[in-house]
Amino acid sequence: MKTSFLKIFALVAFVAFSSCKDKAKEAETTEAEEAAVAEASAVTFNADTNKSTIEWKGFKPTGSHTGTISIAEGVVNVNDGAVESGNFVIDMSSIAVTDIPAEEEGNAKLTGHLTSADFFDVETYPQAKFEVTGIETVDGKTMLSGNLTMKDATNNISIPVTTSMDGDNMTLTSETFTIDRSKWNIKYGSKSFFDNLGDKFINDDIELKVNLVAVKA
Repeated sequence: MKTSFLKIFALVAFVAFSSCKDKAKEAETTEAEEAAVAEASAVTFNADTNKSTIEWKGFKPTGSHTGTISIAEGVVNVNDGAVESGNFVIDMSSIAVTDIPAEEEGNAKLTGHLTSADFFDVETYPQAKFEVTGIETVDGKTMLSGNLTMKDATNNISIPVTTSMDGDNMTLTSETFTIDRSKWNIKYGSKSFFDNLGDKFINDDIELKVNLVAVKA
């Protein structure tokens, strides 16, 4: 009996460890900082909203959901091939679910829940915003820092990105990273705000990946 218990315990521990290991690293999160200002010599690129998007993934005990959010507008100022400043606006009403077929009832139900006051409260906060505060190289990676505003909260996050230039086009792509939604007052089903949720909780971690395509102004 003891041997069986140990085997079960080891299996649970392995699954838990694997689940944690599979999640992207959480972005370093600090208080909001002053926005970066570009030099007069910087070149301006405007976001191509048809090609720019943010991918998301949310977790719960029984699985996960994936989706996208559209970038409504954005500007990136570049000097000598490096980002100096910029910002982009996220259209929260564009939240879409991609792991449930669009024609299924569950897709509309989940989308409605995410846009409701339980989560992102899109009626009150129709937009989120990312504003560049700095960029530096750390351990060989380009780390982009910026103020992320969602709902009524703003925090500074640092995320690893790659940028590339192709004529008048610029692409900025982040690695997949994690944010803790509780830091932006997204409370529904969060153990950070509620006790006795049992297995009805929803993980605070949200994975994001930014794909920003911009064209020279």
